[in-house]
Amino acid sequence: MPINVLMPALSPTMTDGNIASWIKKEGDEISAGDLLCEIETDKATMEIEAVDDGVLGKIVTPDGTENVPVNAVIGVILESGEDNSALDGWETSAVEAAPQAAEEAPPIEKVAKVKAPLATAPSQLLQGRIFASPLARRMAKQSGLDLETVSGSGPNGRIVKADIEAALAGCASAQLPSAAPVTEELPVPASMAAIGPYEDMPTSNMRKVIAQRLQEAKQTVPHFYLTIDCEIDELLKVRQELNSRSDAYMLSVNDFVVRASALALRKVPECNASWIDNGLRRYNSVDISVAVAIEDGLVTPILRNADQKGLSALSDEMKELVGRARAKPMSLAPDEYQGGTFSISNLGMYGVKEFVAIINPPQSMILAVGLGEQRPVVKDGALAVATIMSCTLSVDHRVVDGVVGAKFLDALKGLIEDPLTMLL
Repeated sequence: MPINVLMPALSPTMTDGNIASWIKKEGDEISAGDLLCEIETDKATMEIEAVDDGVLGKIVTPDGTENVPVNAVIGVILESGEDNSALDGWETSAVEAAPQAAEEAPPIEKVAKVKAPLATAPSQLLQGRIFASPLARRMAKQSGLDLETVSGSGPNGRIVKADIEAALAGCASAQLPSAAPVTEELPVPASMAAIGPYEDMPTSNMRKVIAQRLQEAKQTVPHFYLTIDCEIDELLKVRQELNSRSDAYMLSVNDFVVRASALALRKVPECNASWIDNGLRRYNSVDISVAVAIEDGLVTPILRNADQKGLSALSDEMKELVGRARAKPMSLAPDEYQGGTFSISNLGMYGVKEFVAIINPPQSMILAVGLGEQRPVVKDGALAVATIMSCTLSVDHRVVDGVVGAKFLDALKGLIEDPLTMLL
């Protein structure tokens, strides 16, 4: 009996995805564990493995199809001994391809994905036809880009999304025609009509999801903000002392902030909670999400059970997660960047003194960490100088009241200003 291949749910919040490319073609023999296709989610492109043996009898949803709902049929696998006649009358409940998913390119063999040299002539032009994914065609049309000037990096020279983005960013040798008009433009508000020349940039799925989720957060989550100043001179001394003892680790100020936040959440467990379906949900584990900037936007790798790990373990794990987050393509699995209970965003290394961050639902708090700098302070009635770091807590008032948020910051401040207590 034929087996339907469904669009998987790669994260708890995923509702649909895009078919980036099929690795197998119709008629290919498949063993459980073989790579079938690549699915593009809001955060990354993930490879999907077969869970059954057989033959790929039919590709229902072709390369480039966007917004395919979770659990929609994207292909059909025939079991051993079955032929294509088994597909006659087989109900796939297939999702119709989106309008931009035009004609599918002829079946292609699996080849190594190698970026073609930019100086070479495009290899995807064959008998007057240019092979490009539907998404790449639409992006090129919107930007006035001539596909004949773009070298494809996909299988058999197929032009994919990354090639269009590279060309538009000026990284490819092909250039936009000087007089090529943008045939499909975004509506321009009347108030912007007099600004002058502009360019509508292609937007990644990640950026679209970031825009949607943060807009919803500001509209639906009742934020309030609490700011506290922490003296970090003692923390800097302890950090320097620990780093000088071994070459096996190199602790950062942010590692201390992560550790202090995790311990403060354990001291004030009311803050380690979310508002879920008109009720409170308190978490038993402390999972810290740390905001990391990448090329397409922002991801939040998660340090699971952070309150149970020491500074060096947190530091090593964070470096490893950041490295994979910034790899091309990003190699984090969805459960490594979705589902934390508390977030930290640190812009101090960019010279930002103080800022407020937007809560990432369903979390109830996010800590914005600013620059540690020397400032005048009053100690015992006399003017002195201390290294001060401002931290601003954004709080969901449905979950945490002002007094509880203040207790958390008090615990955080105590840990940061007496860093030896983090080592106990």
